[in-house]
Amino acid sequence: MTSKHHILFFACLILAPLYLCGCGHFNEGSRVRETFSEANGLFSQGDYTSSLVKYQQIIDTYPAAGDRALFEMGILYAYPGNEQRQYQKSLECFQKLIKDFPESGFRKDSEMMIFNINNVIAKDTTITAQQLQTEALRHELQSRGDEIASLQKRIAALEQEVRSKESDIATLKKESAAVIPKGPADRILIEKKERRLTLLTKGKLLKTYQIALGGNPDGAKERQGDNKTPEGTYRIDSKNKNSRFHLSLHISYPNERDKKRAKERGVSPGGDIMIHGIKNGFSWVGDLHTEVDWTKGCIAVTDEEIEEIDRLVPIGTIVDIRP
Repeated sequence: MTSKHHILFFACLILAPLYLCGCGHFNEGSRVRETFSEANGLFSQGDYTSSLVKYQQIIDTYPAAGDRALFEMGILYAYPGNEQRQYQKSLECFQKLIKDFPESGFRKDSEMMIFNINNVIAKDTTITAQQLQTEALRHELQSRGDEIASLQKRIAALEQEVRSKESDIATLKKESAAVIPKGPADRILIEKKERRLTLLTKGKLLKTYQIALGGNPDGAKERQGDNKTPEGTYRIDSKNKNSRFHLSLHISYPNERDKKRAKERGVSPGGDIMIHGIKNGFSWVGDLHTEVDWTKGCIAVTDEEIEEIDRLVPIGTIVDIRP
């Protein structure tokens, strides 16, 4: 990439291991699972060419698993760690998946990736044009020696002013870092649209956190497997310190209203909705995980944040989840 602004934009690709190692949408035989495992292992080792060969082998030998193979190939072709990444081939993989597997569980994620990659390509074009314009301006400035000297003096003065205030800034940062909420919280407010979780005690704010939601975040959860985060009033009814996602607080979904709605529709309401951290082994992703909704319906924060929430939130705390 050519700009630091693309780091956040590529968060979904930095999270590629969560896609490749997480829960899949398929239930194939042992041989195809083994081949996928081999392809994922090559990816983890950085042998992207051999990994792509394995995925093509899956497409040729196990057509029924072709949608997952195409999806993971698309991720690999666009993965930032792949120095030979090819966005066009990535787009072709996702487009072929949508065309050949219209009912695939990977369809929505593929549409999202196509949108993001096209957006990145457009931004790259814009950035290149801006860089050319910047270079032209730089040459123009260099031709104006007197103006450059004047600007350099002004810059030096500003830098000196900044340095004179660094100690004040450092002091303020230390004071801000020292402000730790005391708790305990008696209410958790989750605002899905704002991707925000707020801890409250007696109506007063303790702390706010940015969150990631289920991969299909719009609307209330209706049935098992819809990847939606519920909406309504619940409670924290248990905690799991041995969670696959670092640490988790279980939410009492489904409530009676959820069960009734699901029964009327003849479906299972689902369950296992939690506030949790990042998948074990991927804590290095940090704040970047919030750039894409990647859970199966849970509410995700960083590992450090879930540890703080765990300390502040007792079992029985009300959880209010709003659209």
